[in-house]
Amino acid sequence: MQPTAARDELAALRAGDEAAFLALVRQHHGSMIRVAQIYVGSRAIAEEVAQEAWVGVLKGLDRFEGRSSLKTWVFRIVTNLAKTRAVREGRTIPFSSLRTPENVPEPAVEPARFRRHDDPRWPGHWAVKPNEWPEERLLAAETAAIVDGAIDALPPSQRAVITLRDVEGWSSDEVCNALELTETNQRVLLHRGRSKVRKALEEHLG
Repeated sequence: MQPTAARDELAALRAGDEAAFLALVRQHHGSMIRVAQIYVGSRAIAEEVAQEAWVGVLKGLDRFEGRSSLKTWVFRIVTNLAKTRAVREGRTIPFSSLRTPENVPEPAVEPARFRRHDDPRWPGHWAVKPNEWPEERLLAAETAAIVDGAIDALPPSQRAVITLRDVEGWSSDEVCNALELTETNQRVLLHRGRSKVRKALEEHLG
């Protein structure tokens, strides 16, 4: 059964409450664009996909059965539309970077600092504990800009996962359901993304 707040939100949306719909758009639109960019060739196309997805949300609200959360359902719509758009444009959908990220070659971030992905206890975790930085430096606007830039520079699959997990605060289960990932693949993508963001922070903070 859906929580009361979720039922109230859905009821408001189905009743045509414009404020409720705008709040939903503000909450998810930026992340929807990042997810669409996993599959399509440019941000402009990703923005078109996100807009099309909102139309699909409005048309499909009455058919939404609540088997998943509303946001998971919304992101499934985005994912399906982005896949369709990529196929229509003849673009190779990078399933390999989502389904088997550990097999996709890319420059590693100081691999000796991390445990192997097949480590029996802590796969992909730090082997050497990183330095700690003062909280006031991490909260500075300049540092926040470095983090945002590092996330934007990530490969699309890593960017989407780290955005949903660390920016939007989604749980791993929610990300796996929305992007149709296994827990292992979600963890690999998140680890790689976080490692690159941390490297950018290290270079900035010394």
